[in-house]
Amino acid sequence: MSTASRIIKNTGFLYIKMGITVLISLYTTRLILSTLGASDFGIFNIVGGAIAMLGFLNSTMANATQRFMSYAEGEGILLKKIQIFNVSFLLHIFISIITIILLLLVMYPLFHSILVIEPTRLKAAQIIYLCLIASTAFTIINVPYDAIINAHENMLYFALVGIFESILKLIVAFACLYTSYDKLIVYGFLMALIPFITLSIMKIYCHKHYEECVFHPVRYWNPTLVKKIAFFSGWNFLTAVSSLITFQGIGIVLNHFFGTILNAAQGIANQLNGQLSSLSANMMKALNPIIVKNAGKKNIELMNSITISGSKFSTFLILFFAVPCIIEMPYILNLWLKSVPDWTVVFCRLQLLQTIICQMANSISTAVYAQGNIKMYAIYKSIMNLLPVLLTYICFVAGGSPIWLYIPMIIFWAIGGNLVIIYFGNKSSGLNISRFFEGIFFPVSLVSLIMFISGSIFSSFFSDSFIHLILLIVVTTFSMLFSIFLFGLTKSEKVIVHNYIENIFHFPK
Repeated sequence: MSTASRIIKNTGFLYIKMGITVLISLYTTRLILSTLGASDFGIFNIVGGAIAMLGFLNSTMANATQRFMSYAEGEGILLKKIQIFNVSFLLHIFISIITIILLLLVMYPLFHSILVIEPTRLKAAQIIYLCLIASTAFTIINVPYDAIINAHENMLYFALVGIFESILKLIVAFACLYTSYDKLIVYGFLMALIPFITLSIMKIYCHKHYEECVFHPVRYWNPTLVKKIAFFSGWNFLTAVSSLITFQGIGIVLNHFFGTILNAAQGIANQLNGQLSSLSANMMKALNPIIVKNAGKKNIELMNSITISGSKFSTFLILFFAVPCIIEMPYILNLWLKSVPDWTVVFCRLQLLQTIICQMANSISTAVYAQGNIKMYAIYKSIMNLLPVLLTYICFVAGGSPIWLYIPMIIFWAIGGNLVIIYFGNKSSGLNISRFFEGIFFPVSLVSLIMFISGSIFSSFFSDSFIHLILLIVVTTFSMLFSIFLFGLTKSEKVIVHNYIENIFHFPK
């Protein structure tokens, strides 16, 4: 199967999974809220939020493990893959133990000084906290198995496990509905069991189907490999922490100067952006292991070609949904929300613009990570990540309006961050800067411009309505497809698209 076909197939599996899990999740949340009541549901989310910050650590280690596993898969050296599995598994056990100890240490001050919980529900909240600690530990231990499945590009199995996990959460919701015991405790306990179940399924499947899943840490212990993974993870950790500080810090700065109403506007913008970003994230999940594998095979030219195409098409995917949203943001927010906070429309539009810019270099960052030596990249990228918090604070002190929340983010986080990525993409894998502009920036800019012009002209002739929104999507979709065909595809990509369409519809020759 060709690389393009594999990417399309795997992305399709992930989109099907996303669609099913979103629907199940919406119903599950509604059912749990009804069953627990607003107070207990709030307790669960408050306690869960207290340890949710550790998610970035798990994500960081997952990125490191997946990079080394995919690289070794590309090299085709079985012994190295076995060593990576054993080293990463032991490292994640160690991380899970440290995580448990830290969370237990902060438990007393958390419940007696920080969180505000009714005394009658304090014991239940503490039980929930312990359950979530166990759940977090299981999730961390599961990372090496996720990395192996990702390295083998087995997105069908990954999607099936994700759907099964959503079904389990729905079953838990029904169990809480009919239990006579404390519903909050039952919910927390059963939710903690789900990662254990998925860990067991992943473990059985991987050990049965993948030959590198041989657990013998003494025989396959490799100090050099431990040092490499730890070094890579450390610098990757720096970029993750800088991102986390900015995301949390910029909200605190906004709150300090303008209060909670604008925090609500920012939260809505983040939520809308998160839903749209997940569409391209699924494509990148299917694409990333292919990029890293080609780095492992030393097939740098093919890696760069896939990188350029991946960034371009994932940005087109964002544009498909983002452009109609930006044009009709006031109507969409009024349709979605009963009361739209001030500045929400502006925040949502600027957030989507920032995401479009960042997406243009997304695959290139994977190529940089694939080469392994990310020390200087991590330092410069972290500086770009942190600058918006300081500059936003300075702008607000000087009397700037809330719009300055996003201007430093767009200039430094998005544009500056992309320049760092492009520079190190050129330095580490020889990706020409001119190739970025020719292969990504200019095609994306032209397609974006045509979509915005056609959509805005159409929108100016009609009043806001749901039919108008649907017709706008049709107009921007046709203008997008037309402009992509004219300006967005290379000759080889046009041949691939033609052959793929021909195979689907079996056009006679």
